[in-house]
Amino acid sequence: MSTGETFNPILPLDTTAVWELLGELPFGRLAVQAAGMVDIFPVNYVAKDRKLYFRTAQGTKLASLVVNNHVAFEVDRVVGDHVQSVVVHGRARRLETQAERDAAEQLPLKPWAPTYKYHFVVIDVDSATGREFTMTTEPDHDPA
Repeated sequence: MSTGETFNPILPLDTTAVWELLGELPFGRLAVQAAGMVDIFPVNYVAKDRKLYFRTAQGTKLASLVVNNHVAFEVDRVVGDHVQSVVVHGRARRLETQAERDAAEQLPLKPWAPTYKYHFVVIDVDSATGREFTMTTEPDHDPA
């Protein structure tokens, strides 16, 4: 490293790697905001055509999306000491038309919990960014 350069141990993932990770991982966390509260829900999902799909039952998650459809979604993969993380921002909406629901029924999207989840939701992605790093100890001092 030459004088003046700083080492950044956190590397960005390119768009291809971000969508590959979203396509490989079956589980993430959905962040919603309604009535001044932020909440996070674990969901299993499917990535298809640069959109994220999940199923849900009637309740807080679905009600929150009606009040404020702006959401964040996050996934992580940790293998040994290597970490990859992706954050998605977008707008969630319940699939309303029969054609949309029929198409969603063809996705490999089955509830993990033994509950009835009749509502399909899609996240129309506005941005998807990721990063990766290797876990290690904190540096001895801040170079700044």
